[in-house]
Amino acid sequence: MIHVVAIITAKPGKRDEVLAALHANLETVRAEHGCLEYGPAIDTDASPAKFGPDSVVVIEKWSTPDALAAHAASPHMAAYAAATRHLVAGRAIHVLTPV
Repeated sequence: MIHVVAIITAKPGKRDEVLAALHANLETVRAEHGCLEYGPAIDTDASPAKFGPDSVVVIEKWSTPDALAAHAASPHMAAYAAATRHLVAGRAIHVLTPV
């Protein structure tokens, strides 16, 4: 299994638009072969350490590295990237293996 933590930093005031695009793509991503979990999250008020008001963290689990690679190369992810390019200030993608 592969874990992914994707930290998306929206341009100031654009997080809701990024979230809308993510939510529009959720069903398609979750139906992909090998997708075990995929969903966006934001800080809670009680969080002692915060990503910030413009950040979205996408928590993902994939069955294999090949499934993750197919996801990254999928047409719907290319369309999502194109649709949000003007909304995003930065991304950090962490690909992890459980131990």
